[in-house]
Amino acid sequence: MKEIFVTGESLPIAYHKALVALAEQGDILTCNDWGQMQKEVSMTYVVENPLAEPMISRLYIGGFYELQQYVMEILDGILDFKIGDGKCWEYTYHDRYYRQLPFIIGELKRNPDSRRAVMNIRDFEIDSNNNDPACLQSIQYLIRDGKLHCKIMMRSNDAAQANFMNAFAFIQLQKKVADELSIPIGSYTHRANSFHCYERNFKLLEQYVDGIKNKPLDEITYEYEGFYKDMMAESIPAINAAVGKLRAEMDAREKK
Repeated sequence: MKEIFVTGESLPIAYHKALVALAEQGDILTCNDWGQMQKEVSMTYVVENPLAEPMISRLYIGGFYELQQYVMEILDGILDFKIGDGKCWEYTYHDRYYRQLPFIIGELKRNPDSRRAVMNIRDFEIDSNNNDPACLQSIQYLIRDGKLHCKIMMRSNDAAQANFMNAFAFIQLQKKVADELSIPIGSYTHRANSFHCYERNFKLLEQYVDGIKNKPLDEITYEYEGFYKDMMAESIPAINAAVGKLRAEMDAREKK
């Protein structure tokens, strides 16, 4: 199994390098759980300056609405109400980590040199019996050189459909922790033991790589501050309304 390591100054640059590496070096093998082939490598990419612009890649499934909703799911747990017997999900990432966050803040305040600020996302009892176990396994924070660095570990990561949104939201969480500690944000490291593209998205991956190789960076990225961030913020009322409607519908079904 190929091990790939790439770095980039900004998130889109690192993400784009990872996509190209997967497309050009990935092994094609079966994926029996999903009844199709996949292209796969083990990937580690490092974003040296996670807040560097341009911060938004255009090469992901969705737009500013979907990205804003996902950030709100990760940071605020807006869909945690879907967890439970007879409901939609057995977990959310937010539900798995948020009780651990006070320890992380306290530990890093106690000892800025600590190697113990780790949030475990995998729940063995649930995930070992779940048809859709958590892909994210752990998040570790380290303060080095006066900055907060983040290390993400994923057992599995869909490169074409999920990775950019995952990384962007985890960087927002990293910034939230850094702000709590009143220190700057440091590097972001994203590790996926299986960084893959499903057969149904092979053409999509090809299109992404074609854009990366043949278009200037400003045609495949957006500035976040002063542009994309504003559009994301404008979508919040619509997201809240949609989430409120969904919750009301679920509550009504439970009362029947």
